[in-house]
Amino acid sequence: MGRYGMTVDNLLGVELVTAEGDVLSVDDRSHPDLFWALRGGGGNFGVATAFEYAAHPVATVLGGIVAHPLDRAADVWSFYRDFTAAAPDELTVFFGLVHAPDGSGQKLAVMPACHCGQSPEQAEAEVAALRGFGPPIMDLIERMPYPKMNTLLDDAFPRGALNYWKSAFLRELSDDVIQIMVERFEACPSPMTSMVLNPFHGAVNRVAIDAMAMPHREFRYSLAILGQWADPADNATMVAWTRTTFEALRPHMEEQSYVNDLSADDGDLIRWAYRSNWARLVDVKRQYDPRNIFHLNQNISPS
Repeated sequence: MGRYGMTVDNLLGVELVTAEGDVLSVDDRSHPDLFWALRGGGGNFGVATAFEYAAHPVATVLGGIVAHPLDRAADVWSFYRDFTAAAPDELTVFFGLVHAPDGSGQKLAVMPACHCGQSPEQAEAEVAALRGFGPPIMDLIERMPYPKMNTLLDDAFPRGALNYWKSAFLRELSDDVIQIMVERFEACPSPMTSMVLNPFHGAVNRVAIDAMAMPHREFRYSLAILGQWADPADNATMVAWTRTTFEALRPHMEEQSYVNDLSADDGDLIRWAYRSNWARLVDVKRQYDPRNIFHLNQNISPS
């Protein structure tokens, strides 16, 4: 993302079936307002039956996860804050509070990383400080095919699991934020739950806020509170934990959210996802879906 931007930044065209059943070829030249809206507005305007993307030569990356015990989370947080503020475009590093994948229940502070530079020597040099800090109790960073990198976290989201998420961008990575995160994570009743921080940096920041519907273009960290559990009997407990955790962190949040991490009942946060682009999105919605046929989504209501 830091090197090549968001998926929507690389979208060149869409074949779209509208609410009226028309099949449109949508791009910058044909239906430019609709193309603007689709890049971030998702399925609010029709059913996409084909996409055309710009592709980039990424074959092998240096990636994986380094892990530290939860009691060192504050130190890891301070390192992460400084390290990612100066990271090159080729290097994206997440921060997470997670449970160990071995089922032991051990709580960890982890930094998943991916370096997509073409030079192995450059990648090793720019990831060295990440691997050397601590040192970590686990270092799983290695060279691997990019498709493998994209599957590293799959096991953390098993098929059939119950999920309730909250999301927003943090104003800053303050010491107060990590203290709240750790306290809430220690109280988490499910070993399947995590909190993950994702930096929006590099190429993402070099696109204008109003260039397309997706408006998050400043250097910011998106926080996702990923409530996840297996037993339906825990529904109320886990929803309450996720909501309480979100509210504890709300004073440190921007009024911005990443739309893909919102929950179905987050209607009041939809405008956080689109910010100053909201009014234009409503106009496009009124033009292409005035009856709100496509409403089973993070809905942009035509009314």
